[in-house]
Parts: sequence; structure tokens; C-alpha cells
Amino acid sequence: MSREVEERNRRLLRARDAMDRSYAEPLDVRAVAAVAHISPAHFSRSFRAVFGESPHQYLQRRRVERAMFLLRETGRPVSEICLDVGFSSPGTFSRTFRAIVGVTPGAYRKRHGPAVTPHCVQLTVMRPVPGPPRLEQESTFG
Repeated sequence: MSREVEERNRRLLRARDAMDRSYAEPLDVRAVAAVAHISPAHFSRSFRAVFGESPHQYLQRRRVERAMFLLRETGRPVSEICLDVGFSSPGTFSRTFRAIVGVTPGAYRKRHGPAVTPHCVQLTVMRPVPGPPRLEQESTFG
């Protein structure tokens, strides 16, 4: 691997880590690209090439993963969880959740009670599989 590729990958990992830390906050490509010190357009192309999904898809999947945990482990209302993980409306949350997981948040909660398996196994089994985008929605991510 060349030094340029290695440096690009490090920058993208820093940006992805920033997205992981701030998933519940409003994020846009420009702000995350600034962490990687590259232009927004180049960031989006590079991110997809390295991680196999767009920054927007990654962020939505991370939010849904966190929501899955909260739905399993807490009794908090779905609308509260929706806001806590960074969605601005319950409708968008429900639509995105269903597109990624295959069921609505309420149905997911009914099927999956509190987990009794080790956390590492739980993460592997419960992680949604990234796929082609199935939603067209407004986003600041390109």
C-alpha cells in the first residue's frame, strides 16, 4: 500500500470515528470532510470507495444500530429514541429503520427482548447488512 493511500485511509478513519462519536448530532458532509482535510465531493467519493457505502448511508446505519440497542434494552418510547439517535422526525426514523432492518421499530421491539447473549455476539448477529440505498430522502449527505 502506498503512503498516499495509507494517509487517505487514516483521514477517512478519523472522519468515520468523528461520525461515530457525533452520530446523534446534525452532521453534514462539509463538517465531516473537514475532519479528513479533503473537499466534500472528494470525501464522499473516497468514503464510498473505502467503506462500501456513502457517508449518509453509514450515518443512518449507525443511528439505526444504536436505536436497535435502545429498543431492545430500554422501555423508552420509540419517539424518544428517534430523537436521541439523531432523527428529526418519527416518520423518517420509522421509514429508515424499516428499510435497513426490514421491520418497524415497534415490531423489532416486540420480537427482540433484552439480550442475554454476550455483547460481542450480539453486535455480530444484530448488525444490519449494508446494501444498496432503498430510500430517497432529503439529506445534507450527498
